[in-house]
Amino acid sequence: MADFFFHTLAGQLILMVLETLAVLVPLLIGVAYLTLMERKVMAAMQLRRGPNVNGIFGLLQAFADAIKMITKETIIPAGANRFLFLFAPFLTFSLAMTAWAVIPTGNGLAVANINVGILYLLAISSLGVYGMLIAGWASNSKYAFLGSLRSAAQMVSYEVSIGLVIVSVLLAVGSLNLNDIVLAQRHIWFCVPMFPMFILFFISALAETNRAPFDLPEGESELVAGFFVEYSSLSFGLFFLGEYANMILMSGMVSILFLGGWLPPLGIAPLTWIPGPLWLIAKILFCLFVFIWTRATFPRFRYDQLMRLGWKVFLPFSLLWMIATAGFLLATGLLPQGVS
Repeated sequence: MADFFFHTLAGQLILMVLETLAVLVPLLIGVAYLTLMERKVMAAMQLRRGPNVNGIFGLLQAFADAIKMITKETIIPAGANRFLFLFAPFLTFSLAMTAWAVIPTGNGLAVANINVGILYLLAISSLGVYGMLIAGWASNSKYAFLGSLRSAAQMVSYEVSIGLVIVSVLLAVGSLNLNDIVLAQRHIWFCVPMFPMFILFFISALAETNRAPFDLPEGESELVAGFFVEYSSLSFGLFFLGEYANMILMSGMVSILFLGGWLPPLGIAPLTWIPGPLWLIAKILFCLFVFIWTRATFPRFRYDQLMRLGWKVFLPFSLLWMIATAGFLLATGLLPQGVS
């Protein structure tokens, strides 16, 4: 009877909603506690205590921050475009959530296990710049507008390098399916043979998510707070959550493409006793720790240094690596059938 129900249209819709909630609810909790993790890790690195008032060890700090943002007044500038001003943070946050539809947490465990999952991720991440552009334009503020233009130029610049790195991985796999990319790393993770691309992708992920030392769109010293300088209360909170959700998403992409996804480091007991989703979570947490570590270590780049790194270093290097990868696979006969 249960099997018959889940094969009906209503049953499939309910199943889809349950699968979506199974991904979104832990993700929202993870975003909330990532803010706490960042403050705790940076406090430890700077010999401070960090949040320690709300709850045991400050574990309720994330909820206190959420209540504070929800209860504050939303202030809209007099000359702002009201609809677009409120729509921009919602767009940024919803795109960060939508991208998780194709991220597999286990073999075949994804809300949508589509064959072009990597293209879906590239498309969603490319749309993310629109939220920042709309926010900067709709705010009717020169600081916000300059911040949004910086963000657009920065994200477009580093998406080119990210795309070439992904193509190098796809050449070795012969599939656009994220599940197949993970399974292709059963014997060796791609971070070993493609170590330079692994580092390049991670640095590009920092720039793509506007994280320090590439947080030029925010630039407190010259742009006050960049594209969201006019935002407050819940609308600011959505931008805040969207940034941290994008951090988790890019860490997930690093884990899927280079760190074997849900696969253990070695296919031996007791490593194989640990469920695959826990391995993926552990790898994502490691990447997030490096995100925070980088912020606590490096000063902000100048904008010309940011552009020079993207166009004069990362782009030619990733292009040469992609050509070398294709040539090596073709010469050795290792090119997957789907590519040839």
